[in-house]
Amino acid sequence: MKKSSTLFLKTVIFLMGFVVITLGLIGLPFVGEFITKQNHIWGYAHVPLFLGMYISMIPFFFALYQTFKLLSYIDKNHAFSKLSVQTLNKIKYSAFIFSVLYLLMMPFFYLIGETDDAPGVILIGLILIFASLVLGVFAAVLERLLQDALEIKTENDLTV
Repeated sequence: MKKSSTLFLKTVIFLMGFVVITLGLIGLPFVGEFITKQNHIWGYAHVPLFLGMYISMIPFFFALYQTFKLLSYIDKNHAFSKLSVQTLNKIKYSAFIFSVLYLLMMPFFYLIGETDDAPGVILIGLILIFASLVLGVFAAVLERLLQDALEIKTENDLTV
C-alpha cells in the first residue's frame, strides 16, 4: 500500500477549510450582532463588509480545491504536466480575486476601525489583502517555472 507523500498538506487544507467554515457560520454572525448592539451610530454599516467576507469564501474554497487537486497530481507523479500549470493559474486568479474583494471592502474596515477606535481592524484588512497578493505572485512564479520545466522536459523527450 502506497502512502501519500502529501497527506500532511492535504490534512492542513481540510483544517483550513473547516476553520473558515466555522468562523463564517458561527463567528461572523456573533461579531455582527455584537457590533450592532455596541454601535448604534452606524447601525448595520457592517453588513456590506460581512457580505463581502462571505463572497470572498468562494475564491478561497476554489483555491483550496485547486491546491488539493495539485497535491493529487503530485501523488500520481504528474507534477510536471499541463494540468499542474492550469491548476496553478486558477490558484493565481483566485488569490487575486480574493485580494480585490478585500480591497473593495477596505472602506468598511476603515469605518468600523475608526468608529470603534480599533486600528487593528484596518490592519486585519491590509494583512488579508497583502497575504493574498503574495500567494498570487508566488503561484504566478511557480506557474512560470513549471511551464518552463515542462517545455524543457518536452524538448528532452523529443530529442531522445
